[in-house]
Amino acid sequence: MDLLSVLTWFSSLAFIYFGINCFYSEFIISEFKRYKLPNYRKLTGFLQLIGAIGLLIGLYFNPILLLLASVGLCILMLIGFIVRLKIKDNFIKSSPALTFAAINLFIAFKTYYKYF
Repeated sequence: MDLLSVLTWFSSLAFIYFGINCFYSEFIISEFKRYKLPNYRKLTGFLQLIGAIGLLIGLYFNPILLLLASVGLCILMLIGFIVRLKIKDNFIKSSPALTFAAINLFIAFKTYYKYF
């Protein structure tokens, strides 16, 4: 298994987990209230799940979908990183969002150079 596949599977499984938690986890519900964005919790979960599914389908069947899903998740995580900084979370607390943004940006670049 190559690095693109490993990172795609890792990101996809993580976003499936986090996406589902956006609907049911009391901790995530309280975090979105803390972010002052409770109305965006379900949308965020939906986008995470769609992105995760797009990564897996794109990895095996459609590189354009892989590219779009990885760019979308990268943007979503950059927004998450900015939100965390705006509410005065420190860099360490904000870093998972930045890390997932970087992983998905890497997936996007790798996909672009491999298939296009």
